[in-house]
Order: sequence, then C-alpha cells, then structure tokens
Amino acid sequence: MSDLTPGFVAGVLTNRPPAVTGSPLAGVVVDSRQARPGDLFVAFVGEHADGHAFVADAFARGARLALVERPVEGEWLTVDARRPVDEETWHRATAAPRLCLLVGNTLTALQSLAKAWRARFRVRVVGVTGSIGKTTTKELIHSVLSQRYRTLKSAGNQNNEIGLPLTLLNLRPEHQRVVLEMGMYAGGEICLLCEVARPQVGVVTNVGPVHLERLGTMEAIVAAKQELVEALPPAPDGVAILNKDDALVMGMAAHTQARVFTYGLDSQADLWADNVKSMGLSGIRLSLHHGQQALSLRVPLLGLHSVHTVLRAAAVGLAEGLSWEEIVAGLQTQGDQLRLIVTRGPHGALILDDTYNSSPDSAVAALNLLADLEGRRIAVLGDMLELGAVEEAGHRLVGRRALDVAHVLVAVGPRGRLIGEEALAAGMPAERVLWAAEAEAAIPLLHDLIQANDVILVKGSRGARLDRIVEALSKTI
Repeated sequence: MSDLTPGFVAGVLTNRPPAVTGSPLAGVVVDSRQARPGDLFVAFVGEHADGHAFVADAFARGARLALVERPVEGEWLTVDARRPVDEETWHRATAAPRLCLLVGNTLTALQSLAKAWRARFRVRVVGVTGSIGKTTTKELIHSVLSQRYRTLKSAGNQNNEIGLPLTLLNLRPEHQRVVLEMGMYAGGEICLLCEVARPQVGVVTNVGPVHLERLGTMEAIVAAKQELVEALPPAPDGVAILNKDDALVMGMAAHTQARVFTYGLDSQADLWADNVKSMGLSGIRLSLHHGQQALSLRVPLLGLHSVHTVLRAAAVGLAEGLSWEEIVAGLQTQGDQLRLIVTRGPHGALILDDTYNSSPDSAVAALNLLADLEGRRIAVLGDMLELGAVEEAGHRLVGRRALDVAHVLVAVGPRGRLIGEEALAAGMPAERVLWAAEAEAAIPLLHDLIQANDVILVKGSRGARLDRIVEALSKTI
C-alpha cells in the first residue's frame, strides 16, 4: 500500500481510479502558514477569512496541491474536478508540480478524501464521544493501546468535521489502531464523522447539558451522542463501551448492534472500580475488578473523577485483547494533558501553568483538561499571538469553550478581551467575567478572587507574559 499521493487525491475527487504510485504528499494543512514542501493545502471559506486568498502563499512555501472552490490565478495547473476529466488532462494533473483541484465544496472534498483513504486500511478505529472528558480519555486510550499496537490519535482537540479527516489522512500502513475524539455542535455531526472514520469501538464518557442551549433538550443531546454507538458494526466486531453510572448513556445500549461493555463504580458493570483515593498531585489509587480478576494500582491523573477516565482506557484495552500488564503500563503515562506545570497558589488552590505558548486548539485542549478537574474552575486566558487572519475567530472560539468550562473567566490583554466578549455574548453572566489590560493587572484581581479548592488554568502566548501571574500567585500560599 502506497502513501497518500496527488494521484490518489485527484482520482478520488474526479471519480477515477486513484493512482497510488509516485512521490507521496508530505501532509495536509488548512493554514497556509503551516504548509511545507509537498503538502496538500485545503482552502476553506470561513466567517472571517477566505483560504483562497492564501493559495499562493501555500504554494510559495512548497505546497504541491490545493483544493479550491473557485479558480485562483497563478502559475499552476487548475483542473475542474466537478466535470469528467479526459486522459490527457488526467496525466497532466498527476504529473503537475503544482496543481489546483477545483471542487464544489472543499470541506466535502476533504471528508470524501479521508473516507476513501481510511477505507484502504484494515485498521481498528476507536471513537470517543461524550459531554466532558473526551480529550483525556482519548489520550489515555492511546497510551494503553500503544503498549502493543502502532496507534494513531487525534491531535489536540481535532474532533470535528475538519480535524477528524485531517487525522485520518495521516494513516499509514504501519498503523494498527486509531483513536479519534468525536465532538458535535448539532445532531447528525457524529453520524457524519462515523461515515468517514468507520469506528469498530465506541466509547461514551457521559451526557450532560453542555450543548443544551444549541440542541434544546437533553433528549436531543442523547440522540446526537448516540449516533456513535448506532454506527458501530454488529458484535463481535463492534464494541460499545458505555458508562454504567450514567443512566442516559446506558439507555444507548438498546440502540446498537455492537457488543456492550460497561464500566463504572457500579459493581454490576463489566469493569468496575472501588477503593478510590486521591493522592493529591501524585494521582489517585484505586482497585479495578473484571470478572474474577482484581488489582490495585496508582495512576498519575488528577482528581477522583479520573477513575472514569482510567476505566474507559482499561475497557478499551480489554476489548482489544491487551493483557493486564500492558494495560497497567499504559495507564501510568501522564500524556499530553499533564505536560503543563502544576503548582499551588493562595489558600492552597491548584494552579495549572500552561503559559509556555497558546493557540486556539491548545487553549481549547487546556480548557478540556480544566473541565475534568474538581473544584471551582477559574480560567485566566490571555492573548494568542501570530494568528494572522484567524486572530479574532480563534479567540472567539476559545471564549465559547470557556463558557462551558469556567466558573470564572479572567480575560487578559487586548486580544484576550475577545475571549471574554465572546463568552459574554454566548451567555456567560457578566459577574463571572473579569478584565485585565495586562498580566500585572490580573494579579491583584486573582488575589482577591481565589479561594481554597479553586483550580486555576493560566494560559496565553509567551509574549503575553502570563507566567508573571503564576510566579506571583505561587509565592502566596
């Protein structure tokens, strides 16, 4: 099986037999600034930026192929993939050093390409959805499966109709397992993601009112999350891993043909835990039970709620045939979620120092971690620099996620203010949003605000100097 090539892309999008020979594409990007020699650039028309304006930039950086919805003038070949392509045009297209493929919709084209590419691989795919805990669960499942299998995972928070196809296009012959986070904003979106990814294992973390404003009812939220288990193949190939402690999740068992494997604190679950004890910053201790087997272990995850994350990852390991030795070894990783520095602040509050750098994706991922921790959650979010045309949209995206996660939001800096404005516009009460023109101005606000048992996430680009906030707060314990 060959790597992803321009001929394969052109074949899929022009309904011709894909050509998988020839030099492979280096990767697929949707931001021209990330383009490398040999990449495929996908031009999206967004609310605040039009990727077609950056096609020339992508080619200047070495991109070999671009997907566009309208012709873009330049020194490259453009082929209209919306119409039949004759032999001469086909050969010119597959040999062109720089090629624009004109498609009806670049998002649909990206998804069709990912679907066709995934179909070439005999690989088992694990999909993870739920209201909270998806990212940490995905990371830990990846760690467990990697003890035996070459495993691909979603990067950061790439869990939507763009990010999931981008992940799948990184599939290579050596991969044996894939772990994909699946998010949604409306009904039907997870169904679409499943059509592209074809998961055999589906993990549902929980169901809560995170999307209630958009979907209107809890029943609609359940139906949207349930699309994952509905899409699974029948047993024994398909496995639905469901939270025994969540009645709404357990209701999904009647809507899947897959084998149902339950986890939770309920001793009637297939995999259950007891003797759970917090070890503070050292993680948690717990005992796991499966059939007649029982073992005690410590894992380096924060918060008693992390027991469910452990159970999900262990359940996937069992479903995929791993030994307990492999599962326990995989559970010991701290993974991406704990790369940040954890320290203490005033009144013993927990500070998550993630001030090394920031982007919309990494800020949302950090908020996802904050959402998984117990206590009053305070998000201190500052400027994200060097975002170019997506600066405003990127900050507003983070503001919408902060609404769902933070009890209090402290927006720092002129760009950080956009985060706060978006959270307010999306429904966050004004008394829960504080403003600071710069890092130093946020320090006295936080000194007055912080209480015992608070968890404070501090995140921004290095240029915003939010590290000064962490330094000042950590001196006051």
